[in-house]
Amino acid sequence: MSTETDTKVVAEVRENFGKGYARRLRAAGKIPAVIYGHGTDPVHVSLPGHQVSLLIRRANAVLELDVAGTQQLTLVKDVQKDPVHQIIEHIDLLVVKKGEKIQVDVPVVVLGEPFAGTIANLENTTVLLEVEATHIPQHIEVDVEGLEDGTHITAADLKLPQGSSLVVDPETLIVAVSVPTSALAAEEEIAEADAEVAAEQSEEAAE
Repeated sequence: MSTETDTKVVAEVRENFGKGYARRLRAAGKIPAVIYGHGTDPVHVSLPGHQVSLLIRRANAVLELDVAGTQQLTLVKDVQKDPVHQIIEHIDLLVVKKGEKIQVDVPVVVLGEPFAGTIANLENTTVLLEVEATHIPQHIEVDVEGLEDGTHITAADLKLPQGSSLVVDPETLIVAVSVPTSALAAEEEIAEADAEVAAEQSEEAAE
């Protein structure tokens, strides 16, 4: 599934700056943002808070903006939030063009359960891909169903959507299947105990 937009966002150009003005914007339910890229001068705007908050829940959201009557396609590059209240304080938007190839980090999602007694460790939560700006996959799925201890899945093993290509090193480890350390320790303790019992039995038999 891609992030091709079907909802337009009306962005209001703003001329005032500063923390006090930004606070007033947020109090009015709006989010300060800046649009940049493609050799253009940065444009400072305010966005409708509720609508945009819903749209940017997914990674690499693409917003189709209406800026003073001009249509502008943008990629959400950075979302700054208040660390305590998690309120969106500011958004950075990169200008993109339909059909343009861009590089983005796409989340990796693990599906299924590995072989009994093992766990699937997600070594990299995202993978860097080159994709069309209007067809960014929401995530890349990795199926670990039934995989055994020692199995490694690298970036080269991922099934990518059509039109997507790897930017990251193909040998980058994405998922490693292994036996949990606690389980290995328990097995070693059992083995040691069995060995001690066997040794005692041998000594008794020799007496």
